[in-house]
Amino acid sequence: EKTADALDEEGLQRAVRSTSVFARVTPRHKLQIIQALQKQGHIVSMTGDGVNDAPALKAADIGVAMGIQGTEVAKETAAMIITDDNFATIVGAVEQGRIIYANIIKFIHYLFACNLSEIIVVFIMILGGWPRTLTPLQILWMNLITDVFPALALALEPSAPDTMSRPPRDPREPLINRRFLVMVGWQGAVLATVSLLAFAVGLRWYGSSPQGLAPAVTLTFMTLSISQLFHVFTCRSRTRLAFSRGAFVNRWLWSAFLICIALKIAAVTAPPLRELLDTVWMNRADWLLVLGCSIAPVPIVDAVKAVNARRRRG
Repeated sequence: EKTADALDEEGLQRAVRSTSVFARVTPRHKLQIIQALQKQGHIVSMTGDGVNDAPALKAADIGVAMGIQGTEVAKETAAMIITDDNFATIVGAVEQGRIIYANIIKFIHYLFACNLSEIIVVFIMILGGWPRTLTPLQILWMNLITDVFPALALALEPSAPDTMSRPPRDPREPLINRRFLVMVGWQGAVLATVSLLAFAVGLRWYGSSPQGLAPAVTLTFMTLSISQLFHVFTCRSRTRLAFSRGAFVNRWLWSAFLICIALKIAAVTAPPLRELLDTVWMNRADWLLVLGCSIAPVPIVDAVKAVNARRRRG
């Protein structure tokens, strides 16, 4: 048993690595312990209620003051105030913060991948010299219907099973890093590939004449739209499979999915929408092609998740 005054900086560094409880510490000692932990790369939270706790509350990554018994100095210095002075509230606040951050990432992940796939499809069709590609109204329909409702539902995702078991993220890490951009890039390319595959099959079935291009573009439009709807389930987690355990807990996501599917069907069955979106009626073979191509990205993304998980375990 040693006192903090008897330790030099190196000794304090060793002590904080192996000590769980420090008793009868002064405000200066609290500050020294926080700084020692931060030098070792830890994210440090400090709780306090007195005037003397202010320096440590300010130095900590997250200073937490007591709302009932805490002094005004402590409350003004802290980054967080517990209104009920219950430490369990801190755990709930941390969990909610992690959920919000994770859902923002899911939201961005989904929108970036979907919009990138649309850009790739239009670019390839223009590069191929086809006189007819996706129309502006079709792209607008996808952005307003396919993207918005599922993306908003992703923002309401509940807590993942491993939310509180993960270590704190590095506060210096950007919201969008290189690994994230690579993931969005290849997933957007997969969505674009299956859509262009539907376009190629449509050209083979109906020909490349102006009359044949209309159903081929419709197949591309529907495949791109519905594949994005299925992709929302793969965006729920970077590690868990799309339809693994807990896939049905977000009723908002399923509601958005079913509503969007109904609107997509209406886009090729309702005459006013067909005229507005420049689509044509689809037969059974068309629907089977669209459904097969739209679902295909899900097992591809899940397979990559499984491979990455095996590498991390290995």
